[in-house]
Amino acid sequence: MPAALHRAPPLSVRAWINTPPLTLEALRGKVVMLHVFQLHCPACVELATPQAQRVHQGFSSGGVVVLGLHSVFERHDEADAAALDRYVRQQGLTFPIGIDEPDGEGGIPLTMRAYQLDGTPSTVLVDAAGRLRMKRLGHLGDLELGVALGRLLHEAEHSAERAH
Repeated sequence: MPAALHRAPPLSVRAWINTPPLTLEALRGKVVMLHVFQLHCPACVELATPQAQRVHQGFSSGGVVVLGLHSVFERHDEADAAALDRYVRQQGLTFPIGIDEPDGEGGIPLTMRAYQLDGTPSTVLVDAAGRLRMKRLGHLGDLELGVALGRLLHEAEHSAERAH
C-alpha cells in the first residue's frame, strides 16, 4: 500500500442515500473505504458493490466506515438519482452512498476529478487521520482489501494508544 500521506480531498456530493450528509472531516478517527461505482459498470455490480456491502456489515461495530460514491462519467441519462435509489433498494445496500457532483458539462464528476480516478470501480482508503492511503482502479480481491484495512486499523489503534 503506497503511503501517499497527504490529506484526502473533500467529497463533492450532490445528495446522500441511507444517511444524512457526511464529510470526511466528521469521520476523522475512523478508517474510510470509499467505493466509487456506476450503475452500468459490470465489475461494480457483480464484484465491488457486494464487497463494499460485506465490508460495511463486517465492520458495523466501528473502525471502518464504508462510503459509496456514485460517480457517473458516462451514460448520464440512464443513471439518475431515481435509478440509483431503485438499485440501492433492489440490492439491499445499507452503507451511505453519495451522488458525486457533476461537473455541469457531462464530464468527470467533481470528487472523481479531485481524487484523479480513472474509472469504476475504484477503491479509495483514507486513514483515521484523514490522509489518502490507497486508490485503486478495478476490483480488489477480498484478501488484499482485508490486509490494507487491517494495516490502517492497526495504525489507528496505535495512534490512539499513544495519544492517551
